[in-house]
Amino acid sequence: MSVKPRLRRGVRLTYDKVRETHVLLFPEGVLVPNKTAAAVLELCDGETSVADITEALGRKYRGVREADISGVLSRLEERRVVEWT
Repeated sequence: MSVKPRLRRGVRLTYDKVRETHVLLFPEGVLVPNKTAAAVLELCDGETSVADITEALGRKYRGVREADISGVLSRLEERRVVEWT
């Protein structure tokens, strides 16, 4: 898959030290992604393709499939935190 996801304008992924987890901050609120989604979101820079994200995460974790990454990104797109370049 050659599309390249990125965080929408106004959305920021940061690490909350109090909660000891990543959080997504956006104008309408806060979303606490699970560890899988946070790992994907960290690579959503508008330059890295879904295939490259899959490959990068596959080096860190076993059994990473592009369909799973696409599924996570689709759900994040529905929440309006990710867009495609």
